[in-house]
Amino acid sequence: MTCSSKIKINPSIAVLLKILAVFILFVFSRISIYFFNRPMFEDLGAGHFFYLTFAGFKFDLFSFMIVNAPFIVLSFLPLPVKHKRIYRRINDFLFIGLNSLAMMVNYVDVIYIRFTQKRMTFGIFDFIRENKTEINALLPDFIADYWVSFGTWILSILLLIFAVNKVNALAVSKRPYLLSSYRNDAVKLIVGLVLIVLSIRGGFQRKPIDFINAGDYTQPKFFPIILNTPFTILKSLDRAEIEEKNYFKSLEDLESVYSPVLIYSRENDAINRSNIVLIIVESLTTEHVGYLNSSLENGNYIGFTPFLDSLFKKSLVFRGFANGVTSMDGIPATISGIPSMMDRPFLISPYATNKINSIPEVLKGLGYYSAFFHGGTNGTMGFDSYCKIAGFDDYFGREEYGNDNDFDGNWGIFDEPFLQYAVQKLNQIKKPFFATLYTLSSHHPFTIPEQYKDKFAKGPSEISESIGYTDYALKRFFANASKQTWFDNTLFIITADHTFRGYHPFYRRAVGKYSIPIAFYKKDMDHIGIGNRVVQQTDIFPSILDYIGYQGKTISFGNSIYDTNRKRYAISYHAGIFQTIKEDYVYQFDGEKSLALYNYKMDSILKNNLLEKEPILVQEYEIMTKAVIQQFYHRLINNKLVSD
Repeated sequence: MTCSSKIKINPSIAVLLKILAVFILFVFSRISIYFFNRPMFEDLGAGHFFYLTFAGFKFDLFSFMIVNAPFIVLSFLPLPVKHKRIYRRINDFLFIGLNSLAMMVNYVDVIYIRFTQKRMTFGIFDFIRENKTEINALLPDFIADYWVSFGTWILSILLLIFAVNKVNALAVSKRPYLLSSYRNDAVKLIVGLVLIVLSIRGGFQRKPIDFINAGDYTQPKFFPIILNTPFTILKSLDRAEIEEKNYFKSLEDLESVYSPVLIYSRENDAINRSNIVLIIVESLTTEHVGYLNSSLENGNYIGFTPFLDSLFKKSLVFRGFANGVTSMDGIPATISGIPSMMDRPFLISPYATNKINSIPEVLKGLGYYSAFFHGGTNGTMGFDSYCKIAGFDDYFGREEYGNDNDFDGNWGIFDEPFLQYAVQKLNQIKKPFFATLYTLSSHHPFTIPEQYKDKFAKGPSEISESIGYTDYALKRFFANASKQTWFDNTLFIITADHTFRGYHPFYRRAVGKYSIPIAFYKKDMDHIGIGNRVVQQTDIFPSILDYIGYQGKTISFGNSIYDTNRKRYAISYHAGIFQTIKEDYVYQFDGEKSLALYNYKMDSILKNNLLEKEPILVQEYEIMTKAVIQQFYHRLINNKLVSD
């Protein structure tokens, strides 16, 4: 029986069959990374592998629809020319060519992952451009050495060509193009475009799908199975990736100046199993805290945090520094010891899929339960996805709270009721626990409940009243928490995600605009007062491990406040400028040359640049800053943010 005597299929069905065939081949090219590299995923069970295979469809559809959008549009254009043989041949050629390229990068990553431990990003093209001669010379050997992967890709192309030809043989080649045909094809085109847009967004969620959403389904070490390489390349197209720095000639020279590897050892093996509660207050600047600003306004400064003032008097508190300028900078800095040293926050960078250390992940090995509380709408800024990557056992957001009577109309649940909800949950969870409580009411547009209007000081800034409300919410939280059985055995750490623009001159300058409180409080603790050391957000992670008596090794770009031997510094990056604060000085560096050095203790508004006057000090700060940058970039690029 010839093809012409067989039952013919509608051209639209033929298009769908071609798409289905190539989608199956594309999925296989994605999961082949597992089959070719099984030792890398030796602890991946069969059940979880199949789960990742299907969960990855969401990421596959993103890449797949971008690659196949031209084919879909050309196939459903309401024009009779699309039934011409030459038109269909060109469309099929485009279809096979684009999908072959998409599958090719998946198969290249089958081998390349052995060197990078993660999927390629757009930065691979910079690498190819810079090493074109060497790559061209090595390409034949590469294909010969890894012929199985190359051969599998060729076989996939042949299968795709076979499928396309088979479907074409069954498809109706000619039919009259009537007025109804224009209408029907227009409807199909619109439906196709809607599906393309939805697939590229990843569905109907608030934010488009991104690297970090892989954390919704699995651990970072399995991300290469759920993600596909076209996705990671396309998603990093508009994201400037960092480049390796070679300020130091050898790793030994670099390590002698600075290393983020922290080793914890104790003579006593006993672990201090205190509960840990990390409270991150939205936009809380040191400027807002009266207790930390006794020199302002001739000693008459009051501030907007009467409760925190009283709590800090019973705490060990520092005029600390944020490592970035956004919430998406502050969360990985405080919880994973990762500073902000790129043009984009870590959470939305191509490196968000890297393996990382984190407080909950380390404490889990010591029997701790962990939870992240944020009253925001689930999915806000990718925090829920990050929490899964960081190893939190549970995430409690607006959805879990379940009562929109307390919704602020913008971001999520008002701080006061949500913090009371957090107390209830902390009563129920397993002990010991690590909990992060992240407030939100002091975020623009600074909405507070109607019953508290005009109750708190408005101050010179639009944030002041909402800071007063959050301070009151914290007062109510501590009043309730202090009645619970777990309170006395709990270390509370209070800090901010980032600062808010200042109104006093010092807080408008390069040092003050990063100044946040970092306080450690436990009932009847021995050491209290205002510390005079430089402390940054990334110090919180190692400080917690030091406090409980952890023994082991981690990576963190910070130091424990209890370790008097490590160099104390605070680093940040904004608009192309690196800033290092150490001892009494602040140093600024553009990646190539020193820009400024100020004694901010003596020169609070940074008028007197000491660059020419203190060359020895400038050199010391430059060497330190370069070492931190080189370590950070090297470890980020090479996926070495976890200890061996």
